[in-house]
Amino acid sequence: MSDLSPEEQWRVEHARMHAKHRGHEAMHAEMVLILIATLVVAQLLLVQWKQRHPRSYNMVTLFQMWVVPLYFTVKLHWWRFLVIWVFFSAVTALVTFRATRKPLVQTTPRLVYKWFLLIYKISYATGIVGYMAVMFTLFGLNLLFKIKPEDAMDFGISLLFYGLYYGVLERDFAEMCADYMASTIGFYSESGMPTKHLSDSVCAVCGQQIFVDVNEEGIIENTYRLSCNHVFHEFCIRGWCIVGKKQTCPYCKEKVDLKRMFSNPWERPHVMYGQLLDWLRYLVAWQPVIIGLVQGISYILGLE
Repeated sequence: MSDLSPEEQWRVEHARMHAKHRGHEAMHAEMVLILIATLVVAQLLLVQWKQRHPRSYNMVTLFQMWVVPLYFTVKLHWWRFLVIWVFFSAVTALVTFRATRKPLVQTTPRLVYKWFLLIYKISYATGIVGYMAVMFTLFGLNLLFKIKPEDAMDFGISLLFYGLYYGVLERDFAEMCADYMASTIGFYSESGMPTKHLSDSVCAVCGQQIFVDVNEEGIIENTYRLSCNHVFHEFCIRGWCIVGKKQTCPYCKEKVDLKRMFSNPWERPHVMYGQLLDWLRYLVAWQPVIIGLVQGISYILGLE
């Protein structure tokens, strides 16, 4: 085996695997049925859990999203990912700590939104570059730069994973911080009734003054009015809707028309990208747990 090339070694191992599992078609069919049944039951249980107890579901999902990849990176010695994960976790922990303090410092809301919006944009750009690298490799454009297909594909998949993983993670942390800050500021409550009166010159997201009129052009930041006529800093309401996954007014909880808010066609993909991250959360957080459960059932039944 040591004299063979890597491709030839892979072919030999593949042939050995087929020889080992020859005649096990019935066992394989039973394992597939167990996998399908477990996926269906797990999906039904997760949907019920999310509908009945959304807060505990979100917290457990966030914890798994944060911990599960760490286990594999340590096990497989992916030190580059581990360094980025430690840096992201340290800064996010500091931002989350400040967002959950009472009383809330006036500068904290904008700090929180700026940090998570920065991570959101970086993850979005990283995912797009990774996807383009994968597509270029599939079309053979990597050969124009004399890059090996396996190297180009590894580069693209790595960037795609970084973008999707940190995109999902920052959205969950942003939603948690948004809930804490909104309830601390006092304009928002879980019952739906505001606990304080909102002045026309105050932003309900950050609680700071609004100095630019809706129809005026601001130097640093514009002002935006929702369909419910409540006015906010444009940066705050975009962070509330996109980063924090909120589709309601921070003050009266009226439904926000995202199509009207993001009329520019170049901004709409950001909303679609956020929906994609929500769908991928299930694959990253719960798929390893389901696969582990399937392996456990197969082991108990003596299936190899």
